[in-house]
Amino acid sequence: MDVLNALVAFTNFVLLPAMTYGCQLALGALGVTLVYGILRFSNFAHGDTMAFGTMATILATWALQAAGVSIAPLPVALLALPVGVLATILVVLATDRLVYRPYRMKRVHSITLVMTSLGVMFVMGGLVRIFIGVDDRQFADGARFVFTAAQFRQWTGLAETMALRMTQVITLATTVLAVGWLHWFLKRTRTGKSMRAFSDNENLALLSGIDPERVVRIVWILSAALATLAGVLYGLDKSFRPIIYFQLLLPVFAAAVVGGLGNPLGAVAGGFVVAFSEILFTYSFKKVATYLLPSGWQPEGLLQLLSTDYKVAVSFIVLVLVLLFRPTGIFRGRAA
Repeated sequence: MDVLNALVAFTNFVLLPAMTYGCQLALGALGVTLVYGILRFSNFAHGDTMAFGTMATILATWALQAAGVSIAPLPVALLALPVGVLATILVVLATDRLVYRPYRMKRVHSITLVMTSLGVMFVMGGLVRIFIGVDDRQFADGARFVFTAAQFRQWTGLAETMALRMTQVITLATTVLAVGWLHWFLKRTRTGKSMRAFSDNENLALLSGIDPERVVRIVWILSAALATLAGVLYGLDKSFRPIIYFQLLLPVFAAAVVGGLGNPLGAVAGGFVVAFSEILFTYSFKKVATYLLPSGWQPEGLLQLLSTDYKVAVSFIVLVLVLLFRPTGIFRGRAA
């Protein structure tokens, strides 16, 4: 029985949060790795693109809620999500046309595009703060839990309880669908194959008649959609605050690098590696150990390697270790 209680505690406080967070990082890292694979630069504006897409979705959610729309037990944000995606796509395409494309036509070095993306990051972040402010925004409605801790205890009779939040189920299901569709799109469709060909050998792709500007537009559209999806799922699961999405930039890039920059499958794997690393290194295992160890061996400390304040530091350490010992990542993407 104690083993079951330990397993429930581990699932509730480590496994489910890490899976949910890993899905959010994976979707964000997919957008980063698509841009890197095609345009050959690291888009530092991706975190604030996530914030912009989430902001647009929140504004649309509030409008639907004011009109009395409800899809309980699901959150109304799922209905507003297409609006947020469309708004982000339009902004990202306009940014590419006005900012990135002139540099791309001049064949500038990738570092120039990286520095340009920093400018875009500050502008986009400023717009988000102007439109929605800097405070926390809760926009999840509908049912909060699939089952509560009290229901779990009633069903199982265990001392340890577990609750499954609706946002966790939505995040896991949405990520499976999005990643599955993206895999099919890149592997099976003509557009996806042209994107892969352009990524592998740009000159040969041009000789084959592939339109480079069309490929670039598709990449930005996919990146904007994935950024919005990742941002909205993160906001539903926790809360929306613009500065948080700036801070998410490091874990997202760490996930992309760990998996292999330019490799979509690697981005998904990297998201889960970073998420589990952050949570395992900052979780207090005292409760789990209390169930598993004999009564005389109960730990006095928290059995916590790092404080939760150092979650970002864990991402940074994972990123540095990968860059030092395997710069191409787990799935051998392009060297970071």
